[in-house]
Amino acid sequence: MIELEGVPELIDPVMVAAFEGWNDAGDAASTAVAHLEREWKGEVFAALDAEDYYDFQVNRPTVFMDAGVRKITWPTTRLSVVRVGGEKPRDLVLVRGIEPSMRWRSFCNELLGFAHELGVELVVILGALLGDTPHTRPVPVSGVTSDPDLAQRMDLEETKYEGPTGIVGVLQEACTHAGVPAVSLWAAVPHYVSQPPNPKATLALLNRLEDLLDLRIPQGELPEDARAWQVGVDQLAAEDSEVAEYVQTLEEARDTAELPEASGEAIAREFERYLRRRDVSPPGGKPRPPASGGGGKDDEDDAED
Repeated sequence: MIELEGVPELIDPVMVAAFEGWNDAGDAASTAVAHLEREWKGEVFAALDAEDYYDFQVNRPTVFMDAGVRKITWPTTRLSVVRVGGEKPRDLVLVRGIEPSMRWRSFCNELLGFAHELGVELVVILGALLGDTPHTRPVPVSGVTSDPDLAQRMDLEETKYEGPTGIVGVLQEACTHAGVPAVSLWAAVPHYVSQPPNPKATLALLNRLEDLLDLRIPQGELPEDARAWQVGVDQLAAEDSEVAEYVQTLEEARDTAELPEASGEAIAREFERYLRRRDVSPPGGKPRPPASGGGGKDDEDDAED
């Protein structure tokens, strides 16, 4: 049974979820939700019963000492809530956990039960995948949905993917069948540097989420961490001529593919973020793009090189 007595009435709530595991290359997605919890001081109000969904031989519990007493932390999925202030405050219900080992349909139904009880209006699921993308370029982030109307209204892609899927895909389809609007945001992580952490991909996801929900997300130390990460990978690539040549091949392919994508819309999106971070409202809604500035694909504003 879902007990939510300790949760206040929420304002325009959006559920943002991420799960460690197959859908979380470089831990980029789960780290993004952890960042939101930390920056906005999220308060956990519920946790799913670990016994129902996890194989403890796959995801083992951990033992720790608390004031001289041994305690165990069980792998699970926890929900917290944060309030985003501003002229139009709203609440985010943050879901962070591990991809379940079993009973995925029940897992999704339980999360949707929370969403229904809390009056969630939109579910955004963050994911990260390995791709043929160079670490030297902005991180590509795609937004997809199964809802054609939502795709048109929020400028998203209507998913056409066929093949194996993880809990992100299953939860999105469960939302669709339950009549809950759902979006998935996917960051592409270079497959040749897939080990976590990847702060550049995390920052890209948060920037895309910021645009999607039209809110300002405090970045903390992520921009600096992203720059340091790229410098470190640059140094590693420079030490191996084959890797350096491969990265150059990826760069050329990426740059060639993106030439037609440079547009005033991409520049306008960056300008909107610039104004939002300085608490300035663009006059008359969407601002006109600056008179000069670099072009690039929409995702080029997702992270700084």
